[in-house]
Amino acid sequence: MHITQDIRNIVFTGHTGAGKTSLIEALLFQAGETTQQGVIEKGNTVTDCDPLEQQHQHSLYISVATAHHAGCHINLIDTPGYPDFQGQVLTALSAADTVVVVINAVAGIEPMSRKIMEWASQQHLPCVVVVNRIDAAPDKLEKCLQEITEVFGRECLPLELPVNHAAQVVEVYDHESGAADFSSVAAAHTALIEQVVEANESAMEHYLEEGTVPAAELHEAFEQALRENHLVPVCFTSARTGAGIPELLDIIAKLAPNPLEATPHPFIRHQGEKTVETWAVPDPDKPLLAHVFHVEFDPFVGKLALLRVHQGSLKLGSQVLVGAEGKPVKIAHLYRLQGKERIPVTQAMAGDICAVAKISEIEPDTILHERHEDDGIEISGMTLPTPLVGFALRAKKRGDEQKLSDVLHKLVAEDPCLRIEYDTAANETVLRGLGDLHLRIALERMDQQYHVEVEAAPPRIPYRETITKSVQAQYRHKKQSGGAGQFGEVQIEVEPLERGAGFEFVNRIVGGAISGSLIPAVEKGVRQLLASGAISGHPLMDLRVTLLDGKMHSVDSKEIAFVVAGRKAFMQAVADASPIILEPLVDLEVTVPATAMGDISGDLATRRAQIHDAQADAAGNMVIQAKIPLAELDDYASRLNSLTGGEGSWAIQFSHYEPTTEKTQQALMAQYKAADD
Repeated sequence: MHITQDIRNIVFTGHTGAGKTSLIEALLFQAGETTQQGVIEKGNTVTDCDPLEQQHQHSLYISVATAHHAGCHINLIDTPGYPDFQGQVLTALSAADTVVVVINAVAGIEPMSRKIMEWASQQHLPCVVVVNRIDAAPDKLEKCLQEITEVFGRECLPLELPVNHAAQVVEVYDHESGAADFSSVAAAHTALIEQVVEANESAMEHYLEEGTVPAAELHEAFEQALRENHLVPVCFTSARTGAGIPELLDIIAKLAPNPLEATPHPFIRHQGEKTVETWAVPDPDKPLLAHVFHVEFDPFVGKLALLRVHQGSLKLGSQVLVGAEGKPVKIAHLYRLQGKERIPVTQAMAGDICAVAKISEIEPDTILHERHEDDGIEISGMTLPTPLVGFALRAKKRGDEQKLSDVLHKLVAEDPCLRIEYDTAANETVLRGLGDLHLRIALERMDQQYHVEVEAAPPRIPYRETITKSVQAQYRHKKQSGGAGQFGEVQIEVEPLERGAGFEFVNRIVGGAISGSLIPAVEKGVRQLLASGAISGHPLMDLRVTLLDGKMHSVDSKEIAFVVAGRKAFMQAVADASPIILEPLVDLEVTVPATAMGDISGDLATRRAQIHDAQADAAGNMVIQAKIPLAELDDYASRLNSLTGGEGSWAIQFSHYEPTTEKTQQALMAQYKAADD
C-alpha cells in the first residue's frame, strides 16, 4: 500500500496530434505496466479505450492509467486535444498536481497549448512542457525551445537537452557538463539552478555564499519554484523511438510534487449568505473530502465516477455522505483504473485518484464527505466555456422519446460542456456543445452505444430581449364572477441594466400597501413574462423591475390576482420601454494555411465579423482572432473546409450579447406575431 508522499498526479494536455496518448503509452511500457507498447493506429492503447476514440484515432474523453516507478504511484490522466473538448481538460485539472503540456515538435505551439498554459497559471498549478516527436524534427528543436520561451516566458528552461541528433536526451539538473545537440549542458544547468534558487531565500543565500548548490539539496526550492510558476521545466521526448521516456519517468518520480508539496486545490464553504475559501489537507486521518471530476456510464457496471481524494481516506464498505444534501451511501465498489480495466482496491489514500461504481446519487462535481457540516462544501474550479453550437433533436422512431431523454441526460453527465435545452416556444429539444465536432461525436455515441436514432437540425439562435429606457406602468386586475372575486393592483418601474447584469426584482412597498405575503406573487408574474419574452418570444435580460406601490382588497386579494397584475403591468411597461432584440456574439479563433488567409478574411467580413488579431504560428499557419455573431456561423464548418481544403480548424467561446440588426429584429418580431395569430 502506497502512502500520500508516494503519489504523483499528472494530467497530460495539449493540442490534438501532439502525442499525449502515445506518450502515456510509452511511460506505461517503460514502467513495466504493459508488455507491449500500444499504437493509436492499431487501437490498442491503454487510455484511448473507447470504440469511438479508436475509430477517430484521437482522445475524446478523460482516461486514467497508473504507473509505478522508483517507489512512486503515478496517476496519468489523458485528456482530449480538440478545442471542442476543452471542458474535459478543465475538469481534469481539478484532479491533478502537475500539468504536462505536450507540444508537437513539428507543429510547435498550437492554440490549445496556449489556452492550457493560461488555465494552469490561473489555478497556480505547476507546469512541465514536453516537446514530443523530437525524432521527426531534430533540426527544429532549438527554434521550438526559443518559441516556448518567447510565448510562455523566461521561466521555461530546459530540464533536458537532445543528444545525438535527438536519438537521446541528457538531463541537465543533476549533470553539470556534457554534450548536447544545441546550447550546452553546463549553461543549461547553471540557468536552471539560478532560476530555482531565486524562488527560495535560504537557497539563494547558500548559492551566493558558496557559488553553487548541489541539485540534491534543492528539492524544496525546486518544488517552490514549480508551485509559484517561477520555473516551467522543458523536456524532450519521442514516444515512438523511446528517446527521453526513461528520463521523463525519473523526473516525474523525483521532481514532480506529491500531494503534500503541491498547490492545494481550493474549496468553498457556504456560511449563511457568505462563502469562505478553504483548503483540504492531504492527511489520511482527517475527515474525508473527495471530489468527483468525471462521470461515465460503463455498459457493465453502470455509472462510474472518477474522483480525487483531497483529504482523509475512502475505504471499501464505508458509508459516506454525498453532495449538499448529505445523503448517506455505501462504497460497495472501489477501483483503481488502468484505462478501461477496473482493478478492485480496498482503500484510496489522501491525494489518490480512484473510481466508485453504482452510486446513482453521484453527479459531476459532487463532494463525498463524512460530516454533515461539510454538506455545503464545493470545489472551486475554472469557469467552463458556454456551449452555444446546437442541434435540435427528434427521435426517428415513435416511442423513443423517453429513451432519447434518458440518453441525453447520460451524455450531459459525462461531458460538462454539453447542455440540454427545451425550447417550449419552438417545441424543440436542443443539445448544445462547443462546436460541430463536439456534437457529432455525441450523436455518434447515441447511435453506436445507445442505439437511439435521431434527426438533427440547426436550432433557433438563443436571442434575448431587453429594454432601452426606464418606464413606469400600473395595472389593476379585478374579477368578479358570482363567488369570491379577485383583486390586485400594482405599480412598477422597469429600467435597463448594463449588459450581462441579468435580472433584478426590487421591492419598495412601504406602509403595507401590499401584504408581504403577496409580493412574491408579483415577482412570479413578472418572471412568467421574463421567460417567454415580449416581442419575439425570447427571454428578457439585463433589466430591473421595481415594485413601487399597489392596492389590495381585504377579501378578494389572492396570490393569483397579483400574479396576473404583475405580469400585465410588466408587459405594458416593456412595450413602452423601447424593447430590442439581442444576439449572442462569440470569440472565434480560426487556424488556416497562410495561402487561405485572404479568402477566410473576406468570408468573415461577409459574416459581420470583427477581426482583431491575425498571427502566424510555428507551423506557418495563420491564427485569426475575431468576434462574430453566432447566427453567422450556421454553415461555417463546411465553408471553412471548402476554403482550406479541409486544413482549417476553428473554435468558439461565448463573448457577450449585443443588439442585432434592424432587419433581423423586424424578421424575428414578424415571425413571433405570425405564430401568435
